[in-house]
Amino acid sequence: MFVNVRQNKNNEILTAFFANYHEFFVQQLERQPIMNIQLEPLTFKVSLALEAHGRAQQFQRHQSRPRKAKQVYLNTLAVYAVNFYLQCLGFETDLEQSDSWEPIMQTLMDVADLEVKNYGKLECRPVLPGAESVYLPAEAWYERIGYIAVQLDESLREATLLGFAEKVETEELPLERLQSLENLPEYLNQFRQTKQVNLSKWLEDIFEAGWQTLEEFVTPKPGNLALAFRGAWQPTVKGAKLIDLGVQLGNQPVALLMALTSEEEEKVGICVQVHPAGTDTYLPPNFRLALLSQSGETIQEVPSRSFDNFIQLPRFKCDSGEQFSIQVALDDLSITENFVV
Repeated sequence: MFVNVRQNKNNEILTAFFANYHEFFVQQLERQPIMNIQLEPLTFKVSLALEAHGRAQQFQRHQSRPRKAKQVYLNTLAVYAVNFYLQCLGFETDLEQSDSWEPIMQTLMDVADLEVKNYGKLECRPVLPGAESVYLPAEAWYERIGYIAVQLDESLREATLLGFAEKVETEELPLERLQSLENLPEYLNQFRQTKQVNLSKWLEDIFEAGWQTLEEFVTPKPGNLALAFRGAWQPTVKGAKLIDLGVQLGNQPVALLMALTSEEEEKVGICVQVHPAGTDTYLPPNFRLALLSQSGETIQEVPSRSFDNFIQLPRFKCDSGEQFSIQVALDDLSITENFVV
């Protein structure tokens, strides 16, 4: 009996202690200011190897004024760092097409651009240690898809990509206003440029890689392809390209045929067909040929039926400069070709 009474007394003491402690803890929390925990923005460090300094020195030698020579040197290091970063992300760049890699343009302008293939130009601006803003000359405000700030350390052995800006309107941009590099890939993908076939060049007998005149395509055995566009409508030029949907078609390619003719009011008349190009005589059932608008909406679509040896879209007209796409599809697999008149 004594043990039970003592044990109960101890339990009462512990219960009271924890109750008082909890009340004290809550009071202390209420007195503390609310803290906003902010994550540091993503940055990226690049070692500036001998290759970077070698190219910077090479460009520097073209400048007779010391201030200009230093500007070119630092700009070159910044472009080198961004080029390395983008290649790590899988973007294809072209330094040779960048004004920052051209000594004449370096002399005439304060330029640190980098050509990103199929996207556009990024401006890569150097930031010195301790600076609170990045300098963006007015001449770099145009024909750019974005701006990346690159901080160089005092030894010029390391560069840190701090972040990016989409647009600028002043020469000094505070570093605190930069967006995190984490958002850069998604931002750049807005500018991805799809390859377009320029049909107006066809009328000058100039075809892009992969396309041929119909006569070249069917040589030496014309067969049915040569007869495809015969009839009342006689096109000016005819082109063809092999389209391979792989295993979906049993590795049997099809031929995408296009015929053009000049119309009144600077319009171009267009006819599109798809034919089997391998050993098969007929297209597979439910093979689809579609005309898409510039925004990707389906304007017309024609499916194949059993024993169709070709399918054709209704003939349509386009104005000069108009863009459209042709899509061939079977089941869940499709290939899209983009065109501009």
